[in-house]
Parts: sequence; C-alpha cells; structure tokens
Amino acid sequence: QVQLVESGGGLVQAGGSLRLSCAASGRTFSSYFMGWFRQAPGKEREFVAAVHLSGRHTDYADSVKGRFTISGDNAKNTVYLQMNSLKSEDTAVYYCAAPTYYRGSYWTADNWGQGTQVTVSS
Repeated sequence: QVQLVESGGGLVQAGGSLRLSCAASGRTFSSYFMGWFRQAPGKEREFVAAVHLSGRHTDYADSVKGRFTISGDNAKNTVYLQMNSLKSEDTAVYYCAAPTYYRGSYWTADNWGQGTQVTVSS
C-alpha cells in the first residue's frame, strides 16, 4: 500500500519561502513522476509541478514557473517543492501525488498524500 507523507507547510508572509517534502513508502517511484497539486478554498485541485525521479525532467504550472522548484531524491523515494517569492494566491492545501501522469492536456495521479496547509499572508 502506497503512503505519501507531506511535511513543511505553514504560515509565511508574502515574498517569503517554504520547502515542502514528501516521503513515499510502499513502492518505489524511480521510473515515474512524482508531483505536487494544490487546492485553494472554493476551487478545484490544480497541478503545481512534477519531476521524474530517474532523471531531471520537470514540469510546472505557469502560475509557479520561476518561483517554485521541484526536485526528487531517488534513493530516498522523496520529492521536494521549494517555494520562493510566495504570494497570497499560493495559499492552499498542497498534496503530494505519485505516480503522476500526463494525460495529454492535464496531470493526474494514482495516490495522494493527506495534504499540508500553506498560508501566505499579505
């Protein structure tokens, strides 16, 4: 059974930084993408970023490009999300997801973490 455990959320002022971590257990994802999604109050869950653990291929939502960096540690089966220059509109529950798939026009995933709250105060 796959388990994804997120950590690193919290409250930060606009312009600040946070780093999210997600440790996976139950299977390895060395040949797959792992990613992050987020859901703000009253909105649908949306894709944020994904990384392939066997290489350096990454993808980002336009809204976070240049501010967020996703990385993975194959040996630890872990994915990270470094979030810089945070804005109030980044406030959401952030979910780790694995494996993550691109279905031609959207990203989706098989398994989800419990979520971690990120709140950016303006």
